[in-house]
Amino acid sequence: MDIRVMRYFLAIAQEENLTKAANLIHISQPSLSKQMKELEMELGKTLFIRGNRKITLTEDGMYFRKRAQEIVDLTDKMLVDLEIQDYDLKGDIHIGCGETTGMKELIATMKKVHDEYPDIHFHIHSGNGLDIRESVEKGLYDFGLFVGKLDFSKMETYPLRYKNIWGLICRKDDPLASLPYITKEQVCELPLITSRQGMREQILHDWLGKEKKDLNIVATYNLFYNAGFMVEQKLGYALSIDGLQQSHEDLVFIPFEPKLETPLFLVWKKYQAFSKAAQKFLEAFKAGEAGDDGQ
Repeated sequence: MDIRVMRYFLAIAQEENLTKAANLIHISQPSLSKQMKELEMELGKTLFIRGNRKITLTEDGMYFRKRAQEIVDLTDKMLVDLEIQDYDLKGDIHIGCGETTGMKELIATMKKVHDEYPDIHFHIHSGNGLDIRESVEKGLYDFGLFVGKLDFSKMETYPLRYKNIWGLICRKDDPLASLPYITKEQVCELPLITSRQGMREQILHDWLGKEKKDLNIVATYNLFYNAGFMVEQKLGYALSIDGLQQSHEDLVFIPFEPKLETPLFLVWKKYQAFSKAAQKFLEAFKAGEAGDDGQ
């Protein structure tokens, strides 16, 4: 199996039609059909259900599509990195990140690097911690910005100075909105919209002193933006880190008391062979963090 065959397979999966896929990748339909049959024989799996007008993927085909796309993306990234080694510093840097105002620290470094090297371009991929960790481990993202501690055994980590604080997000017209802080006893009496990652990592359990079954959890979320609409519609009160309520003008953040803080980490795959662009970004980020600490 080679990368070319994977690209052919992905073209068929995209077009859902053998003729259209063959035209897209500029080979004959019989040749494309033959190579797909050879691929299925090599894998010992049926990847396609061949209809009269439409080709659909089997369960094995859907799994193979996901993995083939990852391999093709990683190959393309590697080829680009190799191509630019002997030229002026340029290239693409991919960063996966959760929702956090700590992203401002990375953006400050991104601007500094881009100002000096305008041919370096950044690509931000938002998602939850588990998805980002998987993509970093596979080399699809150069870096990941994580809120809280996950299993970093396969990664190198660099802690940020900035920490997020946890609290309750409610409507501005809610009676609780005027409170300077909110206690765990008050929180436990409310209908809650909780972060799945926060609950999974025991961050909220430990602070509240209660298990999930003992709380009135009406909904969960992995990224806050849609959870904000649930708060606006009075479904419940969101437990979240600070700053995310700013995406909704009618919401307000109330910090926990006692304070609950979450560290942030910039991470990358162990033994990562960085492109020159990614290496320059990491050096600039570390220098900026050290410089800020010295102020």
